[in-house]
Amino acid sequence: MVSKNFDYRLLGGFLLAHFLFYFSFQDRHIFWYIFPASLLVLTIWAIMQEEVDDRVPFVKYMTAGIVSGFILFGLFYFGKYMINLFNLPLTGSIAKLYRWFSPKEFWQYIALVLIAVPGEELFWRGFVQKRILRHTAVLPSVLISSAMYASVHIYSSQPILVFAALVSGVVWGLLYAWKRSLPLVIVSHLIFDLMIFIISPLN
Repeated sequence: MVSKNFDYRLLGGFLLAHFLFYFSFQDRHIFWYIFPASLLVLTIWAIMQEEVDDRVPFVKYMTAGIVSGFILFGLFYFGKYMINLFNLPLTGSIAKLYRWFSPKEFWQYIALVLIAVPGEELFWRGFVQKRILRHTAVLPSVLISSAMYASVHIYSSQPILVFAALVSGVVWGLLYAWKRSLPLVIVSHLIFDLMIFIISPLN
C-alpha cells in the first residue's frame, strides 16, 4: 500500500527531469538548443509547485554567493591539479566534456546565464530539495537531492560529469539548507560557471 505522504509531484518532476536530460544529451551538436528548453520546462514545473525562497538580504546573498562560487571553483581547480600531479587518466575526459558540452557562441552563454543556471537551482534546490526537506533531516535531504541531481547527468556517458554534479550539488544543497535563499545559490552557481567556462577553464 502506498503511503498517503508519498510525494507524487516530486516523483513526477524527477521523472520529467530524467526525460528532458536524456534528450538533451542525445546529440551534442544540438545540446545547446535542447538543454535550455529543458531547463525552461523544469523551471515552470518548479515555480508552479513551490514558492521561491529568499530569506537573505541582497548584499548578504550576493556576498555569500560570490565567495562560495569561488570556493567551489577552487575545489575543482585543486581536483584538476591533483589529476595532473598523479597523471590520472581523466584529462582526456575533461577535455572531451569541454569540447562536447561547453558553450561556444554568444547566445549560448546568454542561455547559460539567464536560463540554465537559474533553472537548475530553481528546480533542484528550490523544488526537489525543498520537498525532500519535508520528509527528512537537512543532511539526508542534501545527499538525496544531490544524488538525484547527479543521476540525470548519466546520459552524458561521462562519469566525471556525474561526479562533478554530485560534488557541486552537495555544496549548493548545503548553501540552500543553510540560508534557504535561492538567489544565493543562483549567484554561487553563476560565479562557478563563469569561472569554469569563461575566465579559467580547466581543460
